[in-house]
Amino acid sequence: MGQTWTRLLFAHWRVSHEALRPHVPQPLIVEEWDNSAWIALTPFRVEGLRARGLPPLPLLSSFYELNCRTYVRAGDRPGIWFFRLDASSRAAVEVARRTYRLPYRLAQIRANGDNFDARRIGEDAHFTARYRGSGGQTPAVPGTLEHFLTERYCLYGANGRLRADIHHPPWPLQQADATLEQTNISPLPLEGQPLYHFAERQDVLVWPPEKVDAHERF
Repeated sequence: MGQTWTRLLFAHWRVSHEALRPHVPQPLIVEEWDNSAWIALTPFRVEGLRARGLPPLPLLSSFYELNCRTYVRAGDRPGIWFFRLDASSRAAVEVARRTYRLPYRLAQIRANGDNFDARRIGEDAHFTARYRGSGGQTPAVPGTLEHFLTERYCLYGANGRLRADIHHPPWPLQQADATLEQTNISPLPLEGQPLYHFAERQDVLVWPPEKVDAHERF
C-alpha cells in the first residue's frame, strides 16, 4: 500500500522494560536504548492511500490516525509493535485489521492547523495535542537515539507472527514545539517530559505481511 503521512509528531517517553514486557508478545524482543524501553504516541494525517500501482480511491484515501507503539525485534529485524492504532476511517480500520492483523480502532479525530484531538469510540480514552515543527529538517544520524526511535523499516502484527516491510526515505526530522495531554491511550503511565520530533511529510510503501519464521521468534 502506498500512502503519504503529513504533519506527524513523534512524542517519546522512557518506560521500564520490566513494566512494558507483559504488554508485548513473548516472541518479540523489546529493544532498549540507554537502559530504557520507549513508548511513542504519533498523531498524523494519511493522504493518498492506494494499492501499489493504482490511483487513490476518492473519499477513502485520506484520514487521521493516532498510534501508540514501542520498538521490538524478531531475529535480526528491528521493527515496531503497535499497542493500538486509532483512525478516523472505518474502511481503513477494517482493511488493516484483516490484512495486517493490527489493533486498529475507529476513533473520532479532528485536526485543524496545529491542533489534533482524538477520542476512542466506546472507551474512556482521549488524546489532544498542539504541535508544529521548529528549525531545519535533519535526517537522524545512525547510532543516535533519534535514529533508533524513528528509522524502523518493518512492523509486527498477529502477536509477532506476521511482519510487513516498510519502505520510505530517511525521516526529515525537525525539533517540535508541542504540548499534549492523553488519557488511557498508552498501556503504561507516561511520566515526565517527552522527547518531541516533527516531520512535515513522508512518502511510504507498506508491503503485504509475511509469516515470521519460527526460529526468529525464539
